[in-house]
Amino acid sequence: MNGKETIIDSLEWGKAISNKEEKLKVAARIASMVKDGDIIGVGSGSTAYLALVNIAERIRRERLHILAIPTSQEIKMTCAKLGIPLTSLLEHNPDWTFDGADEIDPDHNMIKGRGGAMFKEKLLISSSPRTYIIADSSKMVTRLGTRFPVPVEVFPDALLHVEQGLKSLSPQEIKLRMAEGKDGPVITENGNLILDVRFNNIPDNLENSIKAITGVIESGLFMHYDVEILSSENL
Repeated sequence: MNGKETIIDSLEWGKAISNKEEKLKVAARIASMVKDGDIIGVGSGSTAYLALVNIAERIRRERLHILAIPTSQEIKMTCAKLGIPLTSLLEHNPDWTFDGADEIDPDHNMIKGRGGAMFKEKLLISSSPRTYIIADSSKMVTRLGTRFPVPVEVFPDALLHVEQGLKSLSPQEIKLRMAEGKDGPVITENGNLILDVRFNNIPDNLENSIKAITGVIESGLFMHYDVEILSSENL
């Protein structure tokens, strides 16, 4: 690193990107949709990262003027590295949003939140007139909960109360998400904890039932949201 470079300049995606060829196709499609003057909500995940790389190239090549509303610190820093100007929901509403997912069922219901940003992602999707979910084929499931538990963001002092409330919903398993890069549990960007909850069955009302428990900030269940799925299979 020379004297003019910063730690932001050296940022890379932290893990190997799975199904990268499929994700690159979807990322290129999202980047092609950007228009001059757009205010874009940007979700989290590796496909969103690849899309931002493509968008930054279009900004440089075509001198586009856009603003991005990030859902996570990692996306905020990625935009800073790539030279993509930022704004917030306090200043602008998005024209459209793109985001990833961990699981998507045939009715476009989703589980999100492996990156721990489900509260801001749900807020941004709810604030956006159009949302595109970008995904590779590995995200498609016939039944939600097949591969991943439902993340639940919990106010720390409410941890045991929320656990008892979740037990009334007949989960298969409740686990506190532990960190890999630090001792102790994962702490969200909002300063909260995450419980990963497995269910044998996810009924239509489960998102509302989880949110009704005092101390739950948000869950990673996204049921009946008006989204368009962009996957490598339908490009």
